[in-house]
Amino acid sequence: MRKIYLSFLLLWCVNLAFSQTERKIEVESKVETTSEVTIKGKRVPYKATAGTQPVWDANGDPIASLFYTYYERTDVTDKTKRPLVISFNGGPGSASIWMHLAYTGPVVLNIDDEGYPIQPYGTKANPHSILDVADIVYVDPVNTGYSRIVKEDTPRGTFFGINSDIQYLADWVNTFVTRQNRWTSPKYLIGESYGTTRVAGLVSRLQNSHWMYFNGVILVSPTDMGIDRGGPVKMANYWPYYAATAWYHKALPAELQAKDLDEILAIVEPMAVNEILPAMTKGGMLSESEREAIATKMAYYSGLKKEAILQYNLMVPTSFFWKELLRERDGMTIGRLDSRYKGFDRMEGGERYDFDPALTSWNHAFAPAFNHYAKNVLKFNTDLTYNLFGPVNPWDRSNETTGYDLGTAMRQNPYLHLMVQSGYFDGGTDYFNAKYSTWHIDPNGKMKDRIDFKGYRSGHMMYLRAEDLERSNEDIRQFILKSSVAPGQPAKYE
Repeated sequence: MRKIYLSFLLLWCVNLAFSQTERKIEVESKVETTSEVTIKGKRVPYKATAGTQPVWDANGDPIASLFYTYYERTDVTDKTKRPLVISFNGGPGSASIWMHLAYTGPVVLNIDDEGYPIQPYGTKANPHSILDVADIVYVDPVNTGYSRIVKEDTPRGTFFGINSDIQYLADWVNTFVTRQNRWTSPKYLIGESYGTTRVAGLVSRLQNSHWMYFNGVILVSPTDMGIDRGGPVKMANYWPYYAATAWYHKALPAELQAKDLDEILAIVEPMAVNEILPAMTKGGMLSESEREAIATKMAYYSGLKKEAILQYNLMVPTSFFWKELLRERDGMTIGRLDSRYKGFDRMEGGERYDFDPALTSWNHAFAPAFNHYAKNVLKFNTDLTYNLFGPVNPWDRSNETTGYDLGTAMRQNPYLHLMVQSGYFDGGTDYFNAKYSTWHIDPNGKMKDRIDFKGYRSGHMMYLRAEDLERSNEDIRQFILKSSVAPGQPAKYE
C-alpha cells in the first residue's frame, strides 16, 4: 500500500511540475497598472489593463482566449460621453503591436524621426496620443500576440477566414463592451492594413447582429475590402504612387522634381483615371502612336524607362517597380510597405527584390521593445512568445464584401462617419486605390460629408515618421470631434 501511495505522490508531483511549466494562455486574466502622459501640454493620468478574455463556442465553452491592452483615462468620471476606440491591426496574422506601440497609445517606440530603429530598444512617452479624447483597447486576434486557441480540436475555420474572423471578434467585442459598461459611449473602430477589412466587416456585423452602433470607422492604409477593381483599374491606380515615390527619390526630370509633391499628384491622379486607364483598357486595340505617346508620358512621371513600360503592355507590376526604379542609379531596391526605405539584393539583376527593406527595419524596432514593455511596464508575465505574425493559414478569403458592407452600414446609420488615412509612399496598399475605395463605398455621393481622406508623406505606417505621428493623431482627434453627436440629436436624414 505504501508503494502505491508513494507512486501516486510521485506521479502527482510530476504532473504538478509539468502543469506549472506548460506554456499556455490563461483563459481569463488581467493585471492593472497606472501611469500618466502629457498630451498637447496637459497631464493625462491613465490605467492600463493587460489581460485575456475568452472566445466561446455555441455551448458557452471557451475555445480561445484573446490578449488585449486597455487604456482608460482615470480623471474622467462620466464614461457615458467618453469615446471608446477599438483597435485592430491586420496581416491577417498580425498582432496589435504596430498601432499600439507606435501610433495612438500613450507610449511609442524609441525610433528616429523618420522611423528607423535606434538603440537602446524601448519606448518613450507619446505626446500626440489620442488618450486625451478617447479610451483605447488594442486586441490581438487568435494566434497573434499572446492570443491562443485553448480547445485544440476546434476547427481552424472557426477563426481563420474573412467572415469567421469577423463573426467571433464581433462576439468578443460585444462581451468586452458589456463587461466594461461602455454601451452608452460613442464608439469607434480603427484598423490598419488587413485590419481595415476586419473593421469594415465588424461595424456591419456589430450593427446588424449585435445592435451595437458606432460613430466612426478609421481605415489606416486600407486593403481592397472586396471592392471590384480588377485588371486595368487597379494597375492604372498605381501610377500616382509610382509618381510620388519617384519624386521622393529624385528620379523625375528636373522640371518635375522642382515641383512640390502635391503639385505632382494633382497632375497624375486625373491622368491615371482619364488617360492611363483608357489606354490600358484598350489593350491590343491601342494604335502604335497612342501606345508610344502614353508610354512616353507614363515614363516622364514615374522614373521608369519607356521601353520597360512598353514591355509590360503599360501595366507595370509593383514588384518590378521596387526593383527597377533605382537599379541603374545605385543598384538599390525600395521598400514595398514604405518606399522611402532602401535595401540591396544579392544581385542587381532580376524582376523583383529579395526582401522588403521597410518590413525588416520595423521588425527590428518593434519586437524587442514590446517584449520589454509587456513585462516591465504592463507587468504581464508569461512564457508565451508574442507573435508579431502568427500562424493563421489557411485563411479563407471567399465571399468578401466588407467594403460594400461598410457602405451599407453607413447608409443605415446616419451617425456613422468614415476616415481613411494613407501614406503616399505605401506600395502595399497604395493611397490612390484607397481613394478609389471611398468612391465605391459611397457610389452615389450622398455621404461625402461623412467621408474624409487624409494623405501623408510616408508609407504604410505613416505614424513612424515624427511629423506624421503628430498630424495623423490630430486628424483622428478632429475626426472624433466631428463625429460627436449633440445631446438630443436624432439619427435621421432630413
